[in-house]
Amino acid sequence: MRLASLAMYTAPTPIAVANDALWAYVRDRLRQSGMDGVPDSLDRDVVYDQAWLRPDLLLAQTCGFPFVKKLRGRVRLLATPVYGFPGCDGPLNRSKIIVAKDSPARTLDDLRGLTAAINEPGSNSGSNLFRAAIAPLATNGRFFASVVETGGHVASIDAVASGKADVAAIDCVTFGNIGRFDPGRLAGLRVLAETPEGPGLPFITSSETTDEELALMRRILDEVAAAPSLADVRDVLSLRRFEVLSEDAYQRLADLEQQAIALGYPAVA
Repeated sequence: MRLASLAMYTAPTPIAVANDALWAYVRDRLRQSGMDGVPDSLDRDVVYDQAWLRPDLLLAQTCGFPFVKKLRGRVRLLATPVYGFPGCDGPLNRSKIIVAKDSPARTLDDLRGLTAAINEPGSNSGSNLFRAAIAPLATNGRFFASVVETGGHVASIDAVASGKADVAAIDCVTFGNIGRFDPGRLAGLRVLAETPEGPGLPFITSSETTDEELALMRRILDEVAAAPSLADVRDVLSLRRFEVLSEDAYQRLADLEQQAIALGYPAVA
């Protein structure tokens, strides 16, 4: 059996349930089209980033920054989902820079000397786009007094809500999902600003996937965007459609990193 994993957006619970339904449709259509080795269900045991370079990978979603830094040329791009949340402009996404509701900060410069939360340094939405927003304001490679690494966007939200951190950058899809299905988590927070935009999280498949299989999977993803039976699934996921971007489109994310480095701000610090 080949591997299918959709591990980037899995919370709150309705999102995971909708992902299962989306995969069930894709699975059945792939099997009907004669593809072998299509798994019954999404794999929830493999760590998200350990799925990306598996030779048996059929379908996964990756962050755009790891794609351009580590995966480009080693996997095949399927398509980029387009979501319907504020901050999602077609296949391009921004992150929400959040602070506590009672924070005195009114501009990004007001965050100087505070504590930032990032999910992980290799994240596009939680670190790379955040760095791009802060870099013009930094001095000698520093802007914040300290940075805490939380391991995930929801944990970064909680860090700001609890006062462990003063600010974090949360991708527009996670922020939208939490706002819809777990709004209490955002009750004590507000959006201060948005980051620059870049291509969203693409669906990928193994480099060993054939051209015929790639074309088939893209046709099925187009069906996902229109099938009446998936209307509720699309609503839960706020999924509008899929767009096929070139690998070069993701170069913008590496360019943002280089621009920050050129400004003397190589990391969120």
